[in-house]
Parts: sequence; C-alpha cells; structure tokens
Amino acid sequence: MIVDFHVHTFPEKISKNALESMSRKSRTLYFTDGTEKQLRESMIKNNVVYSVNLPVMTAPEQVLKLNSRIIGRQESLMAEGIIPFGGMHPLYENYRSELRRLRENGVPGIKIHPAYQGPDLDDIHYMRIIDAASSEGLIVVTHAGIDIGIFDHDYASVNAVLHILKDVHPEKFVLAHMGGWGNWKQVESDLCGAPVYFDTAFSLGPVCARKDKGRAPYLSENLSPEDFIRISVKHGTDRILFATDSPWARQGVYIDRIRSLGMSEEETDAILGKNAAELLHL
Repeated sequence: MIVDFHVHTFPEKISKNALESMSRKSRTLYFTDGTEKQLRESMIKNNVVYSVNLPVMTAPEQVLKLNSRIIGRQESLMAEGIIPFGGMHPLYENYRSELRRLRENGVPGIKIHPAYQGPDLDDIHYMRIIDAASSEGLIVVTHAGIDIGIFDHDYASVNAVLHILKDVHPEKFVLAHMGGWGNWKQVESDLCGAPVYFDTAFSLGPVCARKDKGRAPYLSENLSPEDFIRISVKHGTDRILFATDSPWARQGVYIDRIRSLGMSEEETDAILGKNAAELLHL
C-alpha cells in the first residue's frame, strides 16, 4: 500500500492564483492544478491508496473556520483516499480546545509552517501547541528547514527542532523534507536517530525549476540518492514516510525514485506505506 504523507490542495476558485504566486517565489514548477480532483486522478494513476492533505493556516482567524470545514468533509474525503489533517496558527488563543475538538472528531493530526506563519519553530507559542497536540495524541507535521520560496531566514532550523525535543518530547512529530530542507549535514549529524519521523517531500532528486529568470539560490539543494540512503539508514527506515509535496512533484516520479534506490524490498515497502499506515492506524 502506498501512502503519500504530504500533499496540498486548494479550493478551485483560488488554486490557480495560489500556485502561480508560490511558483514565482520559489522558481519551481507544479504538476497538478492543486485541486482535489487532479490529486485523486494522480492517486488512481499511480496506485496511491491514501494521501495526507496538509493545510497551512496563515492567520489565526482561519483556524476555526477551516478546521470546521475539514471536520465536516472528513468522511467524504476519506472515501476518496484523502486524509485531511487540521491546522493551527501559533497566535490562535484557544488552541487547547481546538486541538481537543480535532481529536474528538477523528482528525489524526495538524500541520504547522513557521515560514508562512511568522515565529521560529521553537517559539513558545509553537512549543505550547506541540505539547498540547501531543497530549491529545495528535500527529504534528511541521515544515522543517529552509523554505525554497522564503529563503532569507530559516524559521524551522535543526537547532529549533532540538530545542523542542529537549523541552517538549512530542510523541508523534513529523519533520517534513527529510528533517530540514537544505540543512542536510546538520540533519545527519544531529537529528538522525532522534524520536521523530522524516517525510521525503521535496527532498530527493532534481528540483524542477521554472525557466524564467528570478532569484532562486537553493535550486540545487535536494539530496542525491546516495545521501538520501545514508540519512534514511542512519535515522532508521522505519521512521521515513514517503511524501511528495504534490502539486510540487509528480507522485509517480517520486515513487519510481524511491524504488530505484536499491534498498531492500522490506525497507522500500516500509517507506512507501507501511510506516505511514502504522502511524495513522490505517
């Protein structure tokens, strides 16, 4: 069973403008129109059984409204193989009750994204949210490392992750982009073996760049296959979650990249879906 642990979709009325804006900032291409319809078509084509849809809430006033929509659509989305996570903003005041509401309604986790939300990952507001989410048994997925479109500051550094692990001890903490995008040496030296999951989103193989001109200082920062294997084995292949960051990568291409690494069948199956299935209790 293949599980893509990290995808994004947008409402049809805003998807085109949203993707174009992010594409220009990051100088990267997108491969679906960002809608649930095209995500589902990609899943069927590539035998992806489940995709975890991660929202990014850029303002505290979005939290209650968008989470309510996610809760209301959860059953219909799950029927299509799309697992909706909730979201949280660091400045949302009633985070404890909102996290409890998500858990009571069967939402398995939340997404946070410091680069789009403002403070660094180890800011006290995030630390409180991660602690409360862990107490509710929720999975917390965070962007980790440099954001390719917001590259003037590393909001989710390895040092920030280490601070959280020292002070909060979250039980189900997923670091997107193999633990810290663009910070591979420190990920390998300081995070491999830590009690966290890495997802593979936007981390393996060449970045598909736009051809128009623009500032793009990090377009060569993805892992080589050799580096990816070494980090995965050092961290533990039972804590690597297959993820694409769709629509910013093709699901089929990423599946082929994982399968072509030459890892054992057991390791490959674990990364492509078994680890996620266990974490999500599928």
